[in-house]
Amino acid sequence: MDEFDLELDEMELVAAAAGYYYYNSMTRQACRSLSPRGSGFMTEVLNGHDDVCREMFRMDKHVFRKLCDTLRQRGMLRDTSGVVIEEQLAIFLNIIGHNERNRVIQERFQHSGETISRHFNNVLKAIKSLSREFLQPPPLSTPPEIMRNNRFYPYFKDCIGVIDGMHIPAHVPAKDQSRFRNRKGILSQNVLAACTFDLQFIFVYPGWEGSVADSRVLKAVLDDPDQNFPNIPEGKYYLVDSGYSNIEGFISPFQGVRYHLHEYRGANQLPRNAKELFNHRHAFLRNAIQRSFDVLKARFPILKVAPQYALHIQRDIVIAACVIHNHIRREERNDWLFTGVEGGIVEEFPDYDDQPDMQSTSSIQEQIASSLRDLIAAAMWSDFINKWNEW
Repeated sequence: MDEFDLELDEMELVAAAAGYYYYNSMTRQACRSLSPRGSGFMTEVLNGHDDVCREMFRMDKHVFRKLCDTLRQRGMLRDTSGVVIEEQLAIFLNIIGHNERNRVIQERFQHSGETISRHFNNVLKAIKSLSREFLQPPPLSTPPEIMRNNRFYPYFKDCIGVIDGMHIPAHVPAKDQSRFRNRKGILSQNVLAACTFDLQFIFVYPGWEGSVADSRVLKAVLDDPDQNFPNIPEGKYYLVDSGYSNIEGFISPFQGVRYHLHEYRGANQLPRNAKELFNHRHAFLRNAIQRSFDVLKARFPILKVAPQYALHIQRDIVIAACVIHNHIRREERNDWLFTGVEGGIVEEFPDYDDQPDMQSTSSIQEQIASSLRDLIAAAMWSDFINKWNEW
């Protein structure tokens, strides 16, 4: 073992020790703060340290209160004789934010199992009903995240967002398991999502069987006006991965050319031609949706497991989580989970669903998209060769 290996091992040990110390200190603090039950629990969380509210309710206090006010003012929830709206929402957030079982929530809030279940379902329905308001079409102007960066502007000036599929573990009856088993062998629901470069969700369509390819889900949405997918103005487009067709309104990377960001590291980091440069910048921009997914799942760990609810409840939980995600993004720009991914990259590796989409598409649509992609690639390559000292 050489000196470099020894130095690396020491660094890893120091990092592990620091992480263990931080985890234990936070756990002890949370346990001391959360000893009361029932109404005392709510008082402790809302009047206690900010970190306790973030841990238990998955958001800052003022963001929590704003959501309560919205639900109260719209008449979507009502105070009852035993449970005010704040506690109803807290019950819901404790369940989806910690994947807690009903009996644990009973003990924490000192209510019956029936009361916990009733308020969970009421809050789920209320938050889902906010989806039309909180999941909004993107602005048609050039996103500031593109405008402010010479690597992306003016090349991607007409890009309005990113689309991808997200697999969420699913609990389904035995008779349905073959349809919900994805290519990795895991039971999941395939969730189609679109987001802005500001990491807000534009559109969410959960509930598809895990065995269904991302491209098929998108096609079904576009073919069904009742799904209310936002209209894409002429000339505007979303970025998609290679699992989707490169057609008008949806620009995918060049096939057969390295794409994922980890492929542009080390000795081969510089792009060798226009297609590689386009793919690298496409991948960098498209990473916004991976960061959105990461924040969503980190905030609501119930999305990392298969909760034992009926499938329609599992589907609605995804929608509600995305609504709350957007609410937090709008109300608190310095939210700790969002700031944790800002300016960074979520590592993404090739997936089974990234395989080229072979479904038939309109040749005219393909020609329009291919021409646009070629023009963008040529323009950025020309600038890269003639004007830039770095990429």
